[in-house]
Amino acid sequence: MDSILDFAPYRLDLANEQMWRNQKPVALKPKTFAVLRYLAERPGELVTKEQLLEALWPEVYVSDAVLKTCVGEIRRAFEERASKPRYIETVHRRGYRFIAPFTSPPQALSRESIVQSQKVLPPPTSQSPAPGLVGREAELDQLQGWWQRALEGKRQIVFVTGEPGIGKTTLVESFLKQWTRSESVSIGRGQCVEQYGAGEAYLPLLESLGRLCREPAGAQLLAVLTQHAPTWLIQMPALLDGPTLEEVKQRVTGSTRERMLREIAEALETFTQTQPLILWLEDLHWADHSTIELLTYLARRSDPARLCVIGTYRPVDVVVQNHPLKTAKQELQLHQHCENLQLEFLSEAAVSDYLQQRFAGEAGGSSSLDFFAQLVHQQTEGNPLFMVNVVDEMVRQEVLVQHADTWQVVDQAAAVSVPLGLRQFIEQQVERVTPEARQILEAASVAGIQFSAAIVAAGLDMEVAAAEAHCRELAKREHFLRPHGVSEWPDGTVAAQFRFIHALYQETLYDRVPLSQRAEVHRRIGEREEAGYGVRTKEVAVELAMHFEQGHEYEKAMLYVWQAGENATQRFAHHEAVHHYSKYLALLLRTPETPERDQQELMLLITLGAPLIAAKGWAAPEVERTYTRASELCQQIGETPQLFPALAGLYRYYLVRAEYDSAYELARQLLHLAESVQDPTFLVPAYGTLGYVLFLRGEFRTALVHLEQSSSQYDSVQQRFFAELYGDDPGICSFAFWAWALWMSGYPDQALKHGQEALRLARDLAHPHVLTTILGLTAQLHRFRHESQNVQERATESLSLATQQGTPVWMAVSTILAGWVRAEHGEPEAGIAQIQQGLAAYQETGTAAEFPHYLTMLAEAYGKGRQPEAGLRALDEASAEMDRRGERFYEAEVYRLKGELTLQKTKGKKEKPALSRVEGANIEQEAEASFLQAIEIAQRQEAKSLELRATIS
Repeated sequence: MDSILDFAPYRLDLANEQMWRNQKPVALKPKTFAVLRYLAERPGELVTKEQLLEALWPEVYVSDAVLKTCVGEIRRAFEERASKPRYIETVHRRGYRFIAPFTSPPQALSRESIVQSQKVLPPPTSQSPAPGLVGREAELDQLQGWWQRALEGKRQIVFVTGEPGIGKTTLVESFLKQWTRSESVSIGRGQCVEQYGAGEAYLPLLESLGRLCREPAGAQLLAVLTQHAPTWLIQMPALLDGPTLEEVKQRVTGSTRERMLREIAEALETFTQTQPLILWLEDLHWADHSTIELLTYLARRSDPARLCVIGTYRPVDVVVQNHPLKTAKQELQLHQHCENLQLEFLSEAAVSDYLQQRFAGEAGGSSSLDFFAQLVHQQTEGNPLFMVNVVDEMVRQEVLVQHADTWQVVDQAAAVSVPLGLRQFIEQQVERVTPEARQILEAASVAGIQFSAAIVAAGLDMEVAAAEAHCRELAKREHFLRPHGVSEWPDGTVAAQFRFIHALYQETLYDRVPLSQRAEVHRRIGEREEAGYGVRTKEVAVELAMHFEQGHEYEKAMLYVWQAGENATQRFAHHEAVHHYSKYLALLLRTPETPERDQQELMLLITLGAPLIAAKGWAAPEVERTYTRASELCQQIGETPQLFPALAGLYRYYLVRAEYDSAYELARQLLHLAESVQDPTFLVPAYGTLGYVLFLRGEFRTALVHLEQSSSQYDSVQQRFFAELYGDDPGICSFAFWAWALWMSGYPDQALKHGQEALRLARDLAHPHVLTTILGLTAQLHRFRHESQNVQERATESLSLATQQGTPVWMAVSTILAGWVRAEHGEPEAGIAQIQQGLAAYQETGTAAEFPHYLTMLAEAYGKGRQPEAGLRALDEASAEMDRRGERFYEAEVYRLKGELTLQKTKGKKEKPALSRVEGANIEQEAEASFLQAIEIAQRQEAKSLELRATIS
């Protein structure tokens, strides 16, 4: 940026901090000039009030009025009015924009030169730890090394772990301090919150992105998100004006979870081409499930990105809660996709270094200081947060006193009475503050680890200015709180924000608040925040739900829990949606039993079904309980539109568990319902469900009729919503299963044609889960036809999509198919191992449908490897499963393969003695019996292709 900004008749001399009008100087106060300079250096950009306050009044509380005064002085200097701006434009309730055209535009670097200049950033000015940070030199060096790798385009996911109070936050803050004022690096910070964080999908990332969009590089990030990640931008509506928001909403129609993950990954990769980015996500032990999934997704991508994600968490909390972070991190570490930095308690030497730094080396004598360090370490065991507080306490109790410029330990034998733990110590500190300050702190703890003064004021029913003053006084002394910017609500409420110095302070204070008082404060906070957000309450639905539930306002809590569930569903955050809808159900069951409550429960159960299936799979017991209860309610209420999706959900549950008799009866009920209304929305899935279960039972002729009916009534344009309603597309699936039934019935060319049509429809729909399914189904059609190259292509694509989406069933099936291909291509041992891996993964999902079919692939691979005994054992298992489940569609092929593998035994091996003539004859008779049974079964099923295959064997 040039040192002179020229916008005739004015110019800003940045070096001398002077504004000129032509040749006359214009007097501006230093802070007024600073505001003007900040705006002028960002021409055309929206600069928010919060951004200005944080940049020009760092760590100091000032009211919004000070900023308005500065802008007013600038306008008077320009002789302009706010209603007709020529230089400074006011963006209502948000901030300001510098709109004057430059006479000589500031010099700008080309994109190429920016990329080149930022490939390696200059090292920090000092590698020494910040004052108060001791014993962490090696950890800082590690962070710096990982950051340097990120600057080279090698993305880094770093976990900083340790006990409460061990200094995770202090370490990361010290590392980031060197870049905080730099415009060459963007730093985003997001906080996971215990009270509602686990239910707010992507909470810390959305918070960090929202803040970044309001900072100096915000316009650039906002532009990148607009272009590459509209599904994320729609989650932050406050960043957009009305028309832009509506335009973005149109663009995200038909989004999926996979699209959200892909979009944010591509957006971050694009943004970091010109601006390196550090994302700091705090307290991941309280993170929502979707945030952990996103971290895993970002870590696994191989595209270059100058990105470093630092996540802090407490390992004990992760283990005790069985948090998904535990499994995710283990998986990432296994594949070397993340780094771990575990902090240990400080040594006695580090405690001594801290005392030397704190007291400037002026304590009275090294022996005295050594004893003092030993005493502090003994009391705190090297917990940094505890250590700082204990030293403060020792100064307060005059064990360590200052004489002139020298600090001395006055009584080396003095034993300071320190509580046994940090929480007890915090309790002791709380007792020492004034009753008014204690009341403020307790109300703030109800709001959370970070909060607006307006929230505290609402909780205590006091004026915002008074609450701000108390919080500001505590923050000034760094007593419990620190400043944290400014908050602005839709109703125009503007107040200072604060955060607790450490989460332990907030937790300890919250535990102190009596339950009745806690409920009252929650209720007041909820009501004030509800009023402050007005029609935009959905943006803070999780917070409001928590406050009203804790405040015993259950009807309001239910309203916002439902909204929170809708928010999670919109973000494709299935686990969070299940969490909210389950909570809604628990709250609903507290209300009196009425017909209205039954109807509400029914709607809730049907709504819960889809995210529950996505989160836990069709075979999960919770799925059966949900749809069974929904069916019972339908019968209790009477004829209701919800009966069809309730029965369809139950059908799918029994089908995937291979309980075909139950699935068949439900499919018949579904068809009866659909025929009674003659609506294609019901007829397509109804015919399809009955056709599929008939196919699995080996009733191919009847299955063909129903699958053809389903396919013929399917309209890929009118029924695009099927994928969202059912989780897959029953119309496209009917084409695929119709192709299977046609092949079995002896029409291979027609089968191939319908299989290709199913794949075309799936690609046109572009729904990831539907495409994954159809790729898997068409891969198996090609296997029936023994077209191994096509099997490999379809299975590889299906596996890739299934892995991206985290769909375990199709990951397993695709793995089995890939193993079969390897065996066909002359790698039987590798193929057998891969098929076994896929079979184990398939069973882990709880899915049993088609399992005998997949066992035949293992038997074929054993045959390729000249292991007939192992192959026959696999076929015996398949036969037992068919008899137990009633799955008959591949029964003829099981017996044909038995004949093939039985004959293979007659060939023997060099190391085995040759069979006698009698033994050989017996084996041939056994094989012949298997072939004859295969033919008889195929004829009974009218399975011409299987009959032909068995006959020529």
